[in-house]
Amino acid sequence: MRKTEIIEPESFEQENHFYPKALNAQLHAMVSYFFNLDQNRLMKRYIHLNPQVDPEALKSVLTYQSKHFHWGGADLFYVTTETGNRKMVVLETNSCPSGQKSMPARTDADEYRGYRYLLENSFLPAMKKKRLPKGALAVIYDKNYMETSGYASTLADLTGERIFLVPQFNIEDTVEEQKVTFEKGVMFVKDEEGFKHPIRAAFRYVTQKPWNRIPVNSKTFIYNSTLVCLSGGRNKLLANKAYELYNSEVAASGLKINMPDTIKDVSKLEVPLWVQKFGGKAVVKDPYSNAGQGVFTITSAQELEAFMEGDYQYDQFIVQSLIGHYEWSSTSQDGKFYHVGTVPNKKGKIFISDLRVMVYSSPEGFQPCAIYARRARTPLEAAVPESSWEVLGTNLSIKVGENKWDSDTSRLMLMDSKDFNALGIGTDDLIEAYIQTVLTVIAIDKMAQNLLNKKGQFRTKLFKSLDNDDSLMSEILLGAE
Repeated sequence: MRKTEIIEPESFEQENHFYPKALNAQLHAMVSYFFNLDQNRLMKRYIHLNPQVDPEALKSVLTYQSKHFHWGGADLFYVTTETGNRKMVVLETNSCPSGQKSMPARTDADEYRGYRYLLENSFLPAMKKKRLPKGALAVIYDKNYMETSGYASTLADLTGERIFLVPQFNIEDTVEEQKVTFEKGVMFVKDEEGFKHPIRAAFRYVTQKPWNRIPVNSKTFIYNSTLVCLSGGRNKLLANKAYELYNSEVAASGLKINMPDTIKDVSKLEVPLWVQKFGGKAVVKDPYSNAGQGVFTITSAQELEAFMEGDYQYDQFIVQSLIGHYEWSSTSQDGKFYHVGTVPNKKGKIFISDLRVMVYSSPEGFQPCAIYARRARTPLEAAVPESSWEVLGTNLSIKVGENKWDSDTSRLMLMDSKDFNALGIGTDDLIEAYIQTVLTVIAIDKMAQNLLNKKGQFRTKLFKSLDNDDSLMSEILLGAE
């Protein structure tokens, strides 16, 4: 098990915080061009291709400053119809996403890469706006040590302070004493000698049910708070409702979050009915899992039966239209979408891939931070696969034991000169993916604002009316008095 570490300034070593294949990778010229586009040029290009979009509305979106959701990453599929209607579709948006360790450097002198961009332009400015208790700075995590230690080392260099790097594993998965506690709203971390240290601000990479050990409200500034996770950052059910509400708000502007057809608030017994509605092809999701856990792709009666035989912790599911091969995709309200997929390899095989776009909110508005892609294990074929997850699943995380995770980096696709070409996307697609990501982050940030009353307290009754799941409600830690 990991221990509490104290990270000193000048301890950042690149090889500790980037995948070996990303360490010396050269950023693709087209991706570099995208990252160097200023906001005005990006907006003009997008409006030129989407003349129905109101320029002022788009400007207000890109200059929006988040109140709660400071840093997020969307997973997107590049899809098309038989008539060539291509678009980027949002699968989900994650608070506290991974991505830094997979990103090539923007310049030769770019030692810290995205770690520095995010901390310097988003975390530190957000922290300065808060009235904080006295204390140290910390990075808390439950997986992805490579990146979380990178954030801690970079933060130590930027501030000149010692940073506490503290594991905080899911209380359901560990019998060890929690090293992070809260007293009257202030976070304390315990070092290896048993001393407790107050924390004024914490950078959070806690992804597995963070609400069961981190309160929704705290005096310590937590970037991002668990409120964001409950509002959609780690809650697919509320995320979809946030997207729908925000789509209604911006409908007149011509902007829209693209997402699969989604049926919400589905009990387990109802699942077969909704799968049937989508023609026997659907995706069923546990709304509160992540890292590839709790997602069930269904393309046959056997896969539906296997899902129904399982036991699940929560009471609610969501069911979405399935995007696969043209021959076996769900038919949605907007027609039948199927995967564009990768450019065929030397064997003529096409693979499904997704795109992760990470963004952060700064005093000047949103900025892109990191991008990478992932491909499925087996190629996309016209015949319905026996194991659809092997063809459709792109997530790289593998749970290998209690609080232990591995990653299948053989399917990681970098934004470098080699991998990017295989994705078959261009500058306009990157712009579309970026704007879709920003829209989802704003939607969830607005949902988070709605879930607090004027005194800043969590609106439990409203949350329960939006997500009536007693199992989830019993886990939520509201906060110390």
